[in-house]
Amino acid sequence: MSDNTKKWFSLRLNSKKKQSTGSCSCGNTSGGCGSHSKDQISDQEFDAAVDAAIGDERKKDGFDQVFDVKMDRRTAFRKLTASLVIGAGAVSTSCNLTSGEESKEKAQIDWEEQFKGNYKLMTDDEKKATVDRLVRSYQLRKGQNISMSSKNAEKDVLFGYAFNISKCQGYMDCVSACVEENNQDRNSQMQYIRIHEMKDGKGLKFDEADDNYYHEVPAEGHFYMGTQCFHCDNPPCVEVCPVQATWREEDGLVVVDYDWCVGCRYCMAACPYDGRRFNWSTPEVPENEINKNQHYLGNRMRKKGVMEKCTFCVQRSRAGKNPACVEACPTGARIFGNLLDPNSTIRWVLNNKKVFRLKEDLGTEPKFWYFMD
Repeated sequence: MSDNTKKWFSLRLNSKKKQSTGSCSCGNTSGGCGSHSKDQISDQEFDAAVDAAIGDERKKDGFDQVFDVKMDRRTAFRKLTASLVIGAGAVSTSCNLTSGEESKEKAQIDWEEQFKGNYKLMTDDEKKATVDRLVRSYQLRKGQNISMSSKNAEKDVLFGYAFNISKCQGYMDCVSACVEENNQDRNSQMQYIRIHEMKDGKGLKFDEADDNYYHEVPAEGHFYMGTQCFHCDNPPCVEVCPVQATWREEDGLVVVDYDWCVGCRYCMAACPYDGRRFNWSTPEVPENEINKNQHYLGNRMRKKGVMEKCTFCVQRSRAGKNPACVEACPTGARIFGNLLDPNSTIRWVLNNKKVFRLKEDLGTEPKFWYFMD
């Protein structure tokens, strides 16, 4: 390809917070090609920056993280009251001679869950203990078994997505698969994915698009375009979260700790792509429809008053599988893969197609590209 054709997209393959030193494709280890300059920092500088940002938080246990934060009197009273109620229940259950062992175990789990820390700050052992506790809690309460993962991001992996507008026919199989895979609320008909039906020749006018069409597709004179969370390299939703309940992982996934979210919806307002959803009521999923293959940061069951969104199916992508929407698409319009793998299909698309991203002028660096055949 010529240099001119490569300028159709800007791919920040070294977009991880911590850049490793070493050689790149230019063959130089320092300077020369311009890619070794201001974006790279040393290990010492990186660790110092992390300590300056969350160093104090790392030293706090779950109890301190819950209470040692700035909050108004009403919030503090509500947190304290909830903790006292749970604590009183745990003490009462443990002291009651007629309480069974399972009841005591439930009470202990409730107590430990109330004072667990932010998942982002947990050690791997603490993450595993948290997941094991949730699995056991589900067994005790539902009499059912689930599988929940706490698998971290792998090295040399940066997930990206491409959408072929020419191939999408508006069937919405991707939407249905997403709802089922990610245990989304059935009552509110929550959907992470939007399929926009637009008129040919009118451009990308989302304000005029039909997102809830109920007719045979594809409709003549229209084309279809999907949107969801774009997992930005510079996510504005993360910047506005007052409690660090959402963040960007090393593999590029922007995730949410549902148990740490306070439901302020700042992230929802900050997202320029309408990628986030709020639980106005307790999500309801019939027991026989619950996907029991879960990840803590993905499709585990949520609660009322918290935010959620597409995670590129973290429970699948970190297991080496495609997101559910990619597998369900009957026309092959959706492509997913590792941007750091030069042999991946997603890299071939970016290198050989005329691609674009939405609202690139905002500097969010979404890892979601569009193209046409």
